[in-house]
Amino acid sequence: MQSADVTPKVWEHILAARAGQACLCCGDWAPGERAAMALYGSMMAAPGTPQVVAQIGQSLDGRVATVTGDAADVSGPDGLAHLHRMRALVDAVIVGVKTALHDNPRLTVRLVSGQNPARVVIDPSGRLPNDARLFAEDGTRRIVIQEVDKPRPAGVEVIQLPRSDWISPPAIVSALRKVGLHHLMVEGGAITIARFIEADLLARLHVAVAPLLIGAGPQGLTTRPVARLAQARRPETQVYGLGTDVLFDCVMGARVAAEVWPHARQPAVRLG
Repeated sequence: MQSADVTPKVWEHILAARAGQACLCCGDWAPGERAAMALYGSMMAAPGTPQVVAQIGQSLDGRVATVTGDAADVSGPDGLAHLHRMRALVDAVIVGVKTALHDNPRLTVRLVSGQNPARVVIDPSGRLPNDARLFAEDGTRRIVIQEVDKPRPAGVEVIQLPRSDWISPPAIVSALRKVGLHHLMVEGGAITIARFIEADLLARLHVAVAPLLIGAGPQGLTTRPVARLAQARRPETQVYGLGTDVLFDCVMGARVAAEVWPHARQPAVRLG
């Protein structure tokens, strides 16, 4: 396992690389700093490049909340900081309506420096109230994807798409690209992430595991079960220590566009 040391200097350099003003391949860095740049560099795409990633935080026993729905402290402080860094490196963050209703998230990068991504909620039936925090006016693009014809607050972009049992993930990705959002992160909930996995749309999946046992409650990823282990997905994986959490960086096999940052082609640095 590699220990990723995301110092302020390292994060500033990563943001500069995201803006096309620096390269992550060169420089005099400590091993932990180099591992941090490998971790975040591997999931960055060049501007305008289509790529979809996902992030989920869970307990040792694979839970994302208690049976009463308490999910506030599943991830430790370093796991939460990682999530906010991921937000800062993408064009838009996507959540399903169930997550938006239960957690009322802000989907900002308030724990780290960087620019807030566009906020996207998938709300086929228009259940999310218009006073939800992710609709708050703060200069960031706000988008709702729905089937119904429900009015939304001024400035909120509405994309209407048809559905069967759910709105098609490929249709969602295509619609967002048409409005200029190419590098996407699916943040939650677990069922929404699973739908994008099953549609083979994910290039990378980050699973942050915190050292706690919940015992019962909603599971993390809930993809379709397999009858035999030979049928199970076995993504190529790098493991990073993030202080309070352990991160599994999984290559999911979706076609990743060739136009990626040069440092994203480099293998992660193995320590020890």
